Amino acid sequence: MTEISSLLEKLSNAHGISGREGSVRDIVREELSGLVDDVRTDVLGNLIGTRHGDRPSIMVEAHMDEIGLMVKYVDENGFLRFIRIGGWFDQTLLNQRVIIHAPTGAITGVIGCKPPHVMKEEDRKKVIEATDMFIDIGCQSDKDARELGIVPGLPITIDRNFATLKGDRVTGKAFDNRAGIVMMIEALKRTKSKSTIYCVGTVQEEVGLKGAKTSAYGLNPDLAIASDVTIPGDHPGIEKKDSPLEMGKGPVVTIADASGRGIIATPEVVSWLVETAKEFGIDIQLDAAEGGTTDGTAIHLTRSGIPTGVLSVATRYIHSPVEVLSLTDIDKGAELMARAMETAPKYFKV
Repeated sequence: MTEISSLLEKLSNAHGISGREGSVRDIVREELSGLVDDVRTDVLGNLIGTRHGDRPSIMVEAHMDEIGLMVKYVDENGFLRFIRIGGWFDQTLLNQRVIIHAPTGAITGVIGCKPPHVMKEEDRKKVIEATDMFIDIGCQSDKDARELGIVPGLPITIDRNFATLKGDRVTGKAFDNRAGIVMMIEALKRTKSKSTIYCVGTVQEEVGLKGAKTSAYGLNPDLAIASDVTIPGDHPGIEKKDSPLEMGKGPVVTIADASGRGIIATPEVVSWLVETAKEFGIDIQLDAAEGGTTDGTAIHLTRSGIPTGVLSVATRYIHSPVEVLSLTDIDKGAELMARAMETAPKYFKV
């Protein structure tokens, strides 16, 4: 479990918004070294590690990007305005400390807004929208900011570090989807599969499942498993009818997400994962969700269709800087993925 925690910490503390995943990709490349026969980066930025073998060929993937921000412009007083990259709940952003990734180096800033002390009573009751927020980096003019290398288009990430909680619980930013990356890499370490394995770290999932589309098209695997996180219903503010999943109760096999508008997982793939879990005594949870989706949606619609499933880790407070998960769930998910890569020839004849 220590290795899982250490790798998750390294990946969580790394910074890589959609389209700017380079620092995360470097870590994944290093981890894949020695586990695959070759590693390459494609045109869009996906990292693809291949372990050559027999059919069926299996694509296991996890997206490398995190939600973040991007500099839009600097006003005359040196305050930065920004756009959101990915799906933010605006209340989460206010008063966060951030890092602007400038050519001159990392620049610290804080997200502010009009103080409540000078707001009208009705305005205090409203949610502050991101468009009314700004980033203060301590500059007094736009000239000061330009001298620091601040220009439109620079990526911005939340300044938050990994920390441990009670037991096997940990917290940090970007567990969506650095947890999926850890599960994928750990599975590759454990498996003795004779199949060809494509281990893919995809880009730009949070802004349209883009890397999954291009990498799956190029690889054209026989099967695919998307590794990601999903929402549990085991904390205040959410009911079991909204999500019956729980942290610490094992990895999650998706049946459908986004009420079927996302993926309706290939039944044969679901059976493969479920039966493999039974064979090796791995506790799992099944998920039929109304909201959210993963790279699996893009992969299973590629070319003439690719049989695809999704294996996830139940993670609290997704799309916030304080996501929480169970390391044991990652461990069990990696075990199931490793064993499934071994049992695939029994379930799929190609």
